[in-house]
Amino acid sequence: MFLDSHAHLEPHRYADSVDDVLARAFAAGVTGIIHVGSGADPAVFSDAVALAVREPRVRVAIGCHPHEADQAGPATYEALERLVGRPEVVAIGEIGLDFHYDFSSPEGQRRAFERQLAIACDAGLPVVIHCREAHAQCLDILSGVAFGQRPGVIHCYTGDIETARRYVDLGFLISIPGVVTFPGAGPLIETVRELPVDRMLIETDSPYLAPVPMRGRRNEPAFLPYTAEAVARIKGLQTADVARVTTLNARRLFALDVADAMAPRLVYPIRNALYINLTNRCTLRCTFCRKFQDWVVKGHNLRLAEDPSVQAIRDALEAEGLEGYDEVVFCGYGEPLRRVDAVIELARWLKGRGLKVRINTDGLASRVHGRDIPAELAGLVDSISVSLNAPDAATYARLCLSAYGESAYEDVCAFLRRARDFIPEVTATVVGLPDLDVEACRRKAEDELGVRFRLRPYDDLG
Repeated sequence: MFLDSHAHLEPHRYADSVDDVLARAFAAGVTGIIHVGSGADPAVFSDAVALAVREPRVRVAIGCHPHEADQAGPATYEALERLVGRPEVVAIGEIGLDFHYDFSSPEGQRRAFERQLAIACDAGLPVVIHCREAHAQCLDILSGVAFGQRPGVIHCYTGDIETARRYVDLGFLISIPGVVTFPGAGPLIETVRELPVDRMLIETDSPYLAPVPMRGRRNEPAFLPYTAEAVARIKGLQTADVARVTTLNARRLFALDVADAMAPRLVYPIRNALYINLTNRCTLRCTFCRKFQDWVVKGHNLRLAEDPSVQAIRDALEAEGLEGYDEVVFCGYGEPLRRVDAVIELARWLKGRGLKVRINTDGLASRVHGRDIPAELAGLVDSISVSLNAPDAATYARLCLSAYGESAYEDVCAFLRRARDFIPEVTATVVGLPDLDVEACRRKAEDELGVRFRLRPYDDLG
């Protein structure tokens, strides 16, 4: 299920009817489209709203494009201010700066941009930003705006990762167009590789920029899956992951209905693995844990009202379907081995069905329960990933807060050593925090503890 975060659906842009374009999009799995009605003529705005009234799966952004900024007048802004209260209008855009074509003067573009940013802030709406060969000026303007919780999106981004990060630091999402499928799209591909998918949207910008293999044809929202597939390949994800995450990102940005998407998940797929969300209880309060900002991981809400029963987890696993997954992983925004007996019962049930089982853990279960937990997992768990997160006890205690202080670090190390005797694959993981000595962590894991080592990117903790 995809959401096209940016398309132009005015009838004059298509030889066939817009209804035909929409029908093909919905048949291709596109469940929603943000139609961007941009120009200086107020009729463009009202026509966009009329389309959304007729087709509820279409919502609209309205605004004066920088190309037409010099033509914008009182009627343009009065129409915007009148229509921003309509439920069909979910953003102001596309607005911004374009110093490539200079169809409008730089001064006129800046005036229109700032005027519309003020309208968006007054209305509490996000903005859809068009920026070409003007990133320094655009960033300068945006950095001075007091946005709310949903600043907006940088539409049709094709630039480098450094500039993308500056927009992300201001709270903006980055929208990836079909350009990511083009030969020679190196900077954009690198941006997609480095940028967390939870900061991305995807778009067609129809009728422009059709993705490979449709390049050379008129673009339309039905082609959006090709862009999602390209992002998935670059990120090492499944297309379904990209569709789910970017759709949820768009729903949240544009304040669309997110109730179904945000229902808590007991089991949830990512890539070729099925994850079990067993508890939100933790032994640690890690300073870098993302749940203190947001409970959503790769488009799944992991916030539980209470610990689910073993039967509820089994029912959820069977409802999801166990076929086709490489492994089942005990992992969530909590420590699964706080419920070690439930883990053992479920792992035994999963192994009876021939499934590979992995546990992601903080490595403190033996201390918490006063039992030899690795020994109890023998024969039930194929691999275990233990959060080492530091090269020494003092650093660990500073990053991973707990009642055990610095002594917790040796407990984690002892757990890793003990796990080697009972579990075929043992990995120490470290989050790549700024200023952390990652190589010292690697030496600790591989040379001293004799286990595998994996670095988890700080900006992609899901």
